[in-house]
Amino acid sequence: MRTTGYTAAEYGDVSVLVGDRRGAYPYGNTLLVRGTAESLVVDPSLSLVEGGPPADLVLVSHAHEDHIAGLGSYEVPVHTHGGDLDALRSREALVAGIGLPPEEVDAVDKMMRDEFHVQGRPDAKGFEDGTVFDLGGRTVTVVHLPGHTAGHSGFLIEPDGFLFVGDIDLTSFGPYYGDLGSSLVDFEASMRRCREIDARWYGTSHQKGVIEGAEEFRRRLDAFAGVVAKREAALLTFLAEPRTVEEIVEHRLVYRPHVEGPHVRPVERRTAVQHLDVLKGGGLVAEVEQGRFRAT
Repeated sequence: MRTTGYTAAEYGDVSVLVGDRRGAYPYGNTLLVRGTAESLVVDPSLSLVEGGPPADLVLVSHAHEDHIAGLGSYEVPVHTHGGDLDALRSREALVAGIGLPPEEVDAVDKMMRDEFHVQGRPDAKGFEDGTVFDLGGRTVTVVHLPGHTAGHSGFLIEPDGFLFVGDIDLTSFGPYYGDLGSSLVDFEASMRRCREIDARWYGTSHQKGVIEGAEEFRRRLDAFAGVVAKREAALLTFLAEPRTVEEIVEHRLVYRPHVEGPHVRPVERRTAVQHLDVLKGGGLVAEVEQGRFRAT
């Protein structure tokens, strides 16, 4: 996989290192935050494989390959939320967390190693919600935003007023909650939490980049959250007749029909099951016979 450099954009004293293709996967956006005493990097991307800016420590928003591909450039302390610590420490644990069919694991592990340079960081340390990293005149506070992964976290940088929201990335694809450790319920709660935080700038990991102003951010966040409602509405329409989970998987809630890959069916299945659980809890869906569900 080709690696490229990055383009730096400044927001106060926060540098956003924008990856190739505006940070679209497999690339991403990295932060460089400098204080008077120390500096840190958030989410070293594929664009940093051939060398990133010096830093005293690294923070990882969550242990997905596109957020740690450039980690090999840093022999400094690395921190992530405890919920993602095992996956950051071990490539095997990272791959296992995707929940692939057994016959696909070796190929994906090889891809992680060869294309994303993931080796695992057994020295990584955990942080928790509210942990503060004081860089001298500038602080970075952890904001735990689970759902995408169990440990997915944002970072509030002060006094700049910059909130990094990671893979609450405001893209038209919408929220992703298809890993083994993902949670639709937690993702929706995390989006509500983001909505309540006032900042000057809101930085995302991928194409949307940095949004200025709380009003504009909330407008885009509402549209992003609306993808969940669209999936729910599509599912309810499909359940006008009794359907099995496998029929829902074939129908697809997440990926377009042409999208292929070893992850597609497992992600569709976990997404479908989570939506069914929410809809059953709200009395909108019932299991009318063993393994078959219908809208009420």
